[in-house]
Amino acid sequence: MPKKIHFEASRTLMEFRLLPGLTTEETTLYNISLRTPLVYCNESETKYHLNIPVVAAAMQSVSGVKMGIELATLGGMAFIYASQTAGQQADMVRQIKKFKAGFVPPETVKPDTPIRDILELTRQRGFNTFPVVDETNRLLGIITKNDYDVKPHGDLPVKERMIPRKDLTVGVNIENIKEANTLLRETHQSVLPIVDGGDRLLYLVFRKDIRNHLDNPNEVLDEHKRLLTTAAINTHDYESRVPALVEAGVDVLSLDSSDGYSVFQAKAMQWIAEHYPDVPVIAGNIITAAGFDYLVEHGARAVKIGMGGGSICITQEQKGTGRGLATSIIKVAEARDRYFEKTGRYIPLVADGGIVNAKDVTIALALGADYVMMGRYFARMDESPTEKMTIKNQVMKPYWGEGSARAREWKEIRYNQAQFVEGVEGFVQYAGKLRDNLPETLAKIKASMSSVGAQNIREFHKKAELEVVSALSIREGQAHDIYMPGQDNTYNTTNWGN
Repeated sequence: MPKKIHFEASRTLMEFRLLPGLTTEETTLYNISLRTPLVYCNESETKYHLNIPVVAAAMQSVSGVKMGIELATLGGMAFIYASQTAGQQADMVRQIKKFKAGFVPPETVKPDTPIRDILELTRQRGFNTFPVVDETNRLLGIITKNDYDVKPHGDLPVKERMIPRKDLTVGVNIENIKEANTLLRETHQSVLPIVDGGDRLLYLVFRKDIRNHLDNPNEVLDEHKRLLTTAAINTHDYESRVPALVEAGVDVLSLDSSDGYSVFQAKAMQWIAEHYPDVPVIAGNIITAAGFDYLVEHGARAVKIGMGGGSICITQEQKGTGRGLATSIIKVAEARDRYFEKTGRYIPLVADGGIVNAKDVTIALALGADYVMMGRYFARMDESPTEKMTIKNQVMKPYWGEGSARAREWKEIRYNQAQFVEGVEGFVQYAGKLRDNLPETLAKIKASMSSVGAQNIREFHKKAELEVVSALSIREGQAHDIYMPGQDNTYNTTNWGN
């Protein structure tokens, strides 16, 4: 006989609906805060917060440098995947940390570069402003598309047509975008070079990028005004991987496993605590209260919840292990609340797997999660690392799980680990730029919180009232009894009245 059999079926997010509470003036959309803790933090660790309750999964097809920069700029975070060498992963973290909103690392040319080569560089790179520097990276001038005509000037060196340094306004050791904006506003230039005290070029600041920065008040920053970064690690090579990531400037580490309730995660956290006590660790994934208690006891400062629910995950099918995400959140949140009452330490919970849309995010938060991790949602965006392709007249992007054969090939070569797969690969429909999609998702989350009468996520946990809905109730909540051209009308034409 097994140790225990639970006869109550576990529940998924799609089986729950929120009941409305009292909406007040304090809980209208404009007054709702989505700010949430990334990890447990004390009063002096104010940087460890997200301004929106969503993060991108640590997956090859989801979280690269572009996603890390853009999502942190918009208030969330991308977890940089571990299924690559430590050096490659550290370089990705380094690129995100070096990025400054509005401060662009320049691509430079030498003064003797033929102008014809500048035209080719413009075609390759997609931009047309190039600082001119000497061998020591000292600024000599700038050349733009307005400074030459390739027919008469093509064979001339850049130094013959550039705007010389003496005619440029430059910023010296400026790190504050507002200060750069003030200086640039007083010039007729479209770009402001930033140099150090020795006139060596550091960055370029463009008028258009300053506007973009001012439009991103939700960006998450460290104490040095750099974007926050989180990187995934495994339990095999953390002794060599973690030092490389810390040197690159990583802010938070996340243990990545489909089953995190293990002594191996405990050993990894113990080693990190001994060598890098100031670096918080997110552990998981787990689906039981016992798993939560074990990981927190060994130092986890946030815990990921979920097993086998992702759209490309087949852990439940392959191993027979798993649990509906809603039940997992409920059971773990109960353990988290008991731990908080006992210790005063609030451990954030991350709902991970099978979260498709804003409704799923809302239900996960209402049940007790502090933020959610999504893969498919972000894989569809411009900023994910994969290339767009056309399949049956639809623009698609490849998407595969970290447990799939494609991702596990690296693990098999390095650790001789991949005896079977726990994920699949396929395609998702391209959705465009992240900043064109995310605002609508966040607006829906805020609208749900407003309906409940909650001003923030912690209040949402306390005020939310949910009930399980039947399959017929779910169908009733969809469009029905109408014909929608070009849509699957399986449900739409059902006659509910007879």
